[in-house]
Amino acid sequence: MHKRPALSAIPEKPPRKQQQRSIRTKQKLLNAALEAFSENGFKGTSTRNIANRAGVHHPLITYHFRNKDELWRAAVDRIFTEFNAALAAAAKAQAGECPKARMSALIRAYVHYAAGQPALHKIMVQEASRPSQRLDWLIGTHIRPLFDAAVEDIKVLQELGIAPPGDTKLLFNMIRVSSGALLALSLEFKGTSGIDMYQPGRLDELADMIIAVFLPGNVVEA
Repeated sequence: MHKRPALSAIPEKPPRKQQQRSIRTKQKLLNAALEAFSENGFKGTSTRNIANRAGVHHPLITYHFRNKDELWRAAVDRIFTEFNAALAAAAKAQAGECPKARMSALIRAYVHYAAGQPALHKIMVQEASRPSQRLDWLIGTHIRPLFDAAVEDIKVLQELGIAPPGDTKLLFNMIRVSSGALLALSLEFKGTSGIDMYQPGRLDELADMIIAVFLPGNVVEA
């Protein structure tokens, strides 16, 4: 007969409420980290400031994340996971449509996500101001895969006469800045020109303009 393991040898599962509390705390820390890093940069942000923003005890940061660098990477991972999901949903909705319709949907999704989560571009601007291992990681892990896929799609649009000719990589970066980075400057826009990017319909107007400028051609039916 097999001996039953002693009760003390059986690992106890943490109570469900404790698990839920731990998940909520981790999400609070990630939200606070995104906000702090996008506003103040990596060096200008302390883990104590993040804990204060999250409304949790400071030692919980090292409980969930070993250090500030790991917390920064986890926060960036989360925002790009959400961003990729938004783009994937837009692409899926346009499956089977013409290349211009698919790219237009991606631009529209980009604009709306960047408006809802301005930390996406603010963090990129913060990190792009100087060389660092974080910037190398950000490019290699998240930006480069998006860049490579988008450039191939834009090449097709150029071959079809839908996108203007020229350096494809430069064209993509112009689309990217117009779709996302402009929204990171929304307060400056409002102060300078009186344009409120968060007025109803304004985001779709921006997306329509980007599509008209960068995808001016039409699909020619065979």
